Amino acid sequence: MRTTADRFVARPAWWEQVAVRRREACVPLAAVRRVTVEPDWWRALRGSRQSGVQVPGVVCVGVRAHQAGRDFVALRPGRPVVCVELWPGAAFSLLAVSAPGVRAAETTAAALRPAAPRLDDSTPYRQPLPVPEEPDGQRKAEAPALPGDPGQPKPDRGPGAADDV
Repeated sequence: MRTTADRFVARPAWWEQVAVRRREACVPLAAVRRVTVEPDWWRALRGSRQSGVQVPGVVCVGVRAHQAGRDFVALRPGRPVVCVELWPGAAFSLLAVSAPGVRAAETTAAALRPAAPRLDDSTPYRQPLPVPEEPDGQRKAEAPALPGDPGQPKPDRGPGAADDV
């Protein structure tokens, strides 16, 4: 991972480039929203594999698709991850790249933060994916009300009937 004057570039190893069919993931620094370090590599995975290679316990590299867009990941199990969240409208929603160790991940993140002009520092944590809205025709049927539920009208049992206590 490196920054130029106006861009952030994540370039995987040569064999990962072959697997992903992409030389690099490059975004403008103005598109960087938040930079965090995730100590658990699997927490950076969102959605399902769109392209690339995923070998459980070995590597996950490629593009992953989800309801909020696409993520570019180059992850190795057991290594910390530098997560670069991007503003809407960028080519990706997230760039997640493994670092050799915690110190290297923190150093990379610390170097990137001051270079990003539109950094959102309202929270130091990555934000969850938005939940998609359900179409009106596919809403779950409401469960029928049970007798005696609070807020339900009591049945009329006629004059002189005593209410249950």
